[in-house]
Amino acid sequence: MKKIVFLLVLILSQLQGFGQTAANLYINRYKSVAIEKMIQTGVPASVILGVAMHESGSGTSKIARHLNNHFGIKGKNRVKTIRSAYKSYDSVDDSYADFIATLKKHPSFAKLFKQYSSDDYKNWVRGIQRGGYAHSKTWGAQVLGFIKKYKLDQFDSRPPQLIPEILVDTLVHIPLVVATPIQQHYIVKKGDTLSGIAKRLDTSVSAIMRKNKLKTSRLHPGQKLTY
Repeated sequence: MKKIVFLLVLILSQLQGFGQTAANLYINRYKSVAIEKMIQTGVPASVILGVAMHESGSGTSKIARHLNNHFGIKGKNRVKTIRSAYKSYDSVDDSYADFIATLKKHPSFAKLFKQYSSDDYKNWVRGIQRGGYAHSKTWGAQVLGFIKKYKLDQFDSRPPQLIPEILVDTLVHIPLVVATPIQQHYIVKKGDTLSGIAKRLDTSVSAIMRKNKLKTSRLHPGQKLTY
């Protein structure tokens, strides 16, 4: 009996460790995409990551692995490997972009962009739930649970704070030092894809396309990409 209990405890601890590892790996991989979307649209990065982690099992769900769908959005599935009512995407980055597009075009969610700032994640989550994003009444609490547990709000941008008047004169005379960003390059190899390169370099497809002024995702061997 003691051996059985010990084995059960061991298995549960391993499963818990796997879940934590999957979540941490997910955050490290996609936090830059979430921050980029936040800067572009105002949706808190913590909300984007929290919803994605909840809906995709931190990237381990079947629709995430086969369809690149990380937000549980239903639609046309062009993948033949599985039959599903959920929408398929060419890349995970496309899934993130479509989540934002869904919020913008739906009247129940579109008003949130004017009502709440990019650091007000609690009201964003509650507003998305009120708008009917999910049928579950506990959906919002679960997303907020992810944000709290993994401190996802650390990625949210804060509005400028008022500077005490006593510091104004001092701050005015402090020279502004602008760091020059270090550009790195990647040489495209045969068989490379933009989504594969983005994952390898811990960036996003849209970021690579923007920096290199690419109009299509088509690549050719020997091509130099800045990232």
